[in-house]
Amino acid sequence: MPPIASRDELTAARLAVLQQARYRLSIYQPMLTADIFSDTAEMTQLRRIATAGRGAEIRILLHDPQSVLRDGHRLVALAQRLSSTVLVRVPTAEQDLGYGSAYMFDDVGGYVFQPEASRPQGRTALLDRGGQVPLIQHFNEVWERSERASALLPLGI
Repeated sequence: MPPIASRDELTAARLAVLQQARYRLSIYQPMLTADIFSDTAEMTQLRRIATAGRGAEIRILLHDPQSVLRDGHRLVALAQRLSSTVLVRVPTAEQDLGYGSAYMFDDVGGYVFQPEASRPQGRTALLDRGGQVPLIQHFNEVWERSERASALLPLGI
């Protein structure tokens, strides 16, 4: 696929990766704004992955879950409804909180990478397991050092 150069291309790239994902998806999104993972098509695919059956899992790393909660992002409602398969963690290490890129990858070989999370430019591929490797390694390392985003847990009332 060609490089991503606009917000529309970024949304289309994310949707293409979401549509092909089977059971697992990982998302590193330092700041989750209203225009990211919020349209109906993306939410439909996220819900499909989260409910895909045994082994289904969506892991999300966010730097500031409180702002996502305050802004009422649609992904929060999904994470609260499906808290056993939509897992959200917050990095705590200084080195991780300074990381400014955003990316996502699926269980098929697809990924979307933005060198600067605040800009829509980046690259994507639907089948490039080799290109996924550094993203998977980075995500897993940060995931292990991170703590559960307790602010997003549903209240057991």
